Amino acid sequence: MPSRQDYPLSPAVLANDRATLDALQDIVDYAPHNLEHGTAALRECEVALRQAELETERARLAYELARERQIQAGWALHNRTVGARAEVVAQFGPDSHAVSAIGLTRKSERKRATRRAAAPPA
Repeated sequence: MPSRQDYPLSPAVLANDRATLDALQDIVDYAPHNLEHGTAALRECEVALRQAELETERARLAYELARERQIQAGWALHNRTVGARAEVVAQFGPDSHAVSAIGLTRKSERKRATRRAAAPPA
């Protein structure tokens, strides 16, 4: 047995273990010295594994659903915030203090456009 058992086994290894369990159940005179290696104990472990796999899948689906709800709620907040900013500009004007209070730049504080120097003829 490996000294580290804190990582998930590959699906191929688990499929091989399940095939071994199925084969052991077909052997009529299989009688291990250690009852932990008997077919009943192996079947209990396999049932526990299936239950854990189902729980993991349910948790994954619940996570994906919650993540989707989070994304939708985030976009709803963002879209309404953009609308509220536009409403403040429309109601109070682009150069009001209310515009700077919501985090936008007042029209009078914007940097003036400068002319570019003409490129020398080639």
